[in-house]
Amino acid sequence: MAEWRPVLASAAGVLLLAGCTSGSGDEPKARSTPEKSPGASASPSGSASASPVNEPYSLAENRAPRTRTEAVEFVRELTVRPDYFGTGYRKRDPFESDPAEWAVLGDDCLWRREALPDTVLASLTRAFELPAKDGKGPVYVSLTVTVHQNVLAARRDMAGSLEEPLRCPEQRLNATDRVRGLYSRVDAFADERSVISEDDLTETGDWVADGGKAYPFDWSKFRLGPVTVAATARHGSGRSEAEDSTITTDMAKGLSFIAADIDQQGKAGDAGDTGDAGDAGATAEPTGTKEAEQ
Repeated sequence: MAEWRPVLASAAGVLLLAGCTSGSGDEPKARSTPEKSPGASASPSGSASASPVNEPYSLAENRAPRTRTEAVEFVRELTVRPDYFGTGYRKRDPFESDPAEWAVLGDDCLWRREALPDTVLASLTRAFELPAKDGKGPVYVSLTVTVHQNVLAARRDMAGSLEEPLRCPEQRLNATDRVRGLYSRVDAFADERSVISEDDLTETGDWVADGGKAYPFDWSKFRLGPVTVAATARHGSGRSEAEDSTITTDMAKGLSFIAADIDQQGKAGDAGDTGDAGDAGATAEPTGTKEAEQ
């Protein structure tokens, strides 16, 4: 039994050439980032799972934010700590995006931040980095949480992520950075593959800065009811294949902590109906990812 399901598991599935969603002009393919309640405990790890075994992380539509104000509050109250992605990470500057905007891939294949459409209530990206050290280049990680108007809108967003690289095989993240060679897989929980949420997308490729050498690029995106959560990692120079693999795995673990937190918020809403008003709005610390029999 494993304590967390690897997002990039080697389960059999259909491999697709797919797309991503960028978090900010500077961060590859994510859309927004969450933050957690102030009273949460300090550890991002643990053995308990937020949902029963063999059940995907999810958020019921009737438990999700209904207005833009509620959605902004929701994404800001999710805690995303630097150490969710491994030891040594810190916040980047700027740290947060504007929750009233999200990243859109233009006809010219450049990612730009634009005002949210009517089908999206809020989208927040937070940015982190592992500073350069001992001859190894920096690693850049971003995490995005987006609250959609309903489940249908979230599903359409996931589908759109699969179409973007068909339109733009090479995508510009900003004036200097590009991603290319993108290779993706889509897994649905109903397919009985090793997934975390109701729908999982994963992608790998290369990113190139200032026309220099290419380094690994990772992107993963989950859907939990009407909420999507995405994370990206741009690897730095001077790392072995094993070190790059650890960066990918740690990014996936960080993403799963946020998925667990969102899942727990929905469960906390159920608990609130029992009459314990004092705890109804509390957010539990993500204590681990979903356990699965191996």
